[in-house]
Amino acid sequence: MTSYSKASSSALRVRSNYRTTSKHFLLATQLICLTFCCLAPAAQSLTDAQQSWLSRANRHDKAGWVYVHIEGKPRERGFQYGYLLAKEIADGLKATRVEWEYESAMKWSWLVGRASTMFAHKVDHETVAEIDGIVDGLRAAGVSSSEAEMVAYNAFLELSWYWWPPELKKIKDGSIRLGRQSCSAFIATGSMTTDGGVVLGHNTMAGYYSTLANVIINIVPSKGHRILMQTCPGWIHSGTDFFITDAGLMGAETTIDDFAEFEPKGIPEFCRMRRATQDAGSIAEWCAIMKRGNNGGYANAWLLGDANTHEIARLELGLKFVGFEQKKDGFFVGSNIAEDPKILRFETETHEMDIRNSDVARRLRWKQLMRENAGRIDAESAKRFEADHFDVYLKQEHAGERSLCGHWELEHEPVQPWPTVPNQPWGTMDAKVVDSKMAGQMSFAARWGAACGMPFNAQKFLAENPQFDWMKDILQSRPTEPWTEFKAGEAQ
Repeated sequence: MTSYSKASSSALRVRSNYRTTSKHFLLATQLICLTFCCLAPAAQSLTDAQQSWLSRANRHDKAGWVYVHIEGKPRERGFQYGYLLAKEIADGLKATRVEWEYESAMKWSWLVGRASTMFAHKVDHETVAEIDGIVDGLRAAGVSSSEAEMVAYNAFLELSWYWWPPELKKIKDGSIRLGRQSCSAFIATGSMTTDGGVVLGHNTMAGYYSTLANVIINIVPSKGHRILMQTCPGWIHSGTDFFITDAGLMGAETTIDDFAEFEPKGIPEFCRMRRATQDAGSIAEWCAIMKRGNNGGYANAWLLGDANTHEIARLELGLKFVGFEQKKDGFFVGSNIAEDPKILRFETETHEMDIRNSDVARRLRWKQLMRENAGRIDAESAKRFEADHFDVYLKQEHAGERSLCGHWELEHEPVQPWPTVPNQPWGTMDAKVVDSKMAGQMSFAARWGAACGMPFNAQKFLAENPQFDWMKDILQSRPTEPWTEFKAGEAQ
């Protein structure tokens, strides 16, 4: 199992601040901008070694997704990743920068510097090598980035949702924005499913202006387990999260809402998730790696399954408290509300009976669907569950803030505390399903866009909701796409 050894700090070291007079500041800025434009790399000729690395990798587009296969040693597969998805990674970095600078009023370069200081010596050697390979691949394709920027990019969820709110409170009095409600998931096994095996379903809820998580990546590392997972372009972890491995493991997560604990001295969540998924051969090993050095960032309820033993588990990672359950018969659901009573009471402010809130309403709806479909749950029923629009608060079909297939953009008068503004472009971005048989074959089914298939037209939305015009350069349309199966090792 890979250890969390010190990474070289040379590439992550923050440069010393410098002072200049106001008269010279404008000139310095102009020179920096001119230098950057002149030094922005053009696509480079590939070396024989790089061409050899790329010959073992491939990418193709499929039903709204980008599928990429990478393999080999960390730097090799990183280069493949960065080179083949250079455009998508550049777009992802742009969307992340625009989102961060608008919502925080702080420069992206400032966040990169703070992340570099915080995470120096905490990113394991293999992860650093893979990230460096991504930077090399980007440069060879004509895209400029750095190791420090890619670390901040990979850690963006834990930085912006967990580290930044307490930092903001030091500057601005008042309440802080806590972890957001996003994602719906379930896992079932034993008497709950048609064949007694595991069935896992998950959809991602996020801002339609965020980095597109439309990458299916197949990773064949020189050491460790093969991984097939959904991710954002340039992320070395999943982040959304949905994965299977050749150890028979499958997993997904939903964030724990109203969570505001963060330990800067801990190991970044993106490192722990990747190490656990690549290195673990069992649910127990996966959980042990995730708990080691837990920093509270991106606090999640993880739903895990073992296709070989048909066991399922739920790992809830707070910061001070950890919840864990495991069984061979039954189900677990995830809807952004903590199930462990200590995490719920001591680390969140969620009111678990208020069905006006999305997380509480979706938990109730999941349990209704589990009871109504006991013994008949399979991959096809999982697809229907993820597209469900029933609102338990309104007691009727209503695609909106409380439906499993979420559509905050359709809410003119939102009820729940977050988001508080009407028509927030936030909701279900995808849907994924896997069962034990599929996991054994290293495959899963996925649908890009709303789980129900409802299209989203960014231009039309902005014309009707001009208050969101800050998103005009990053908000993406999503047409209706079909369910599609992905397999490890597939070629175009």
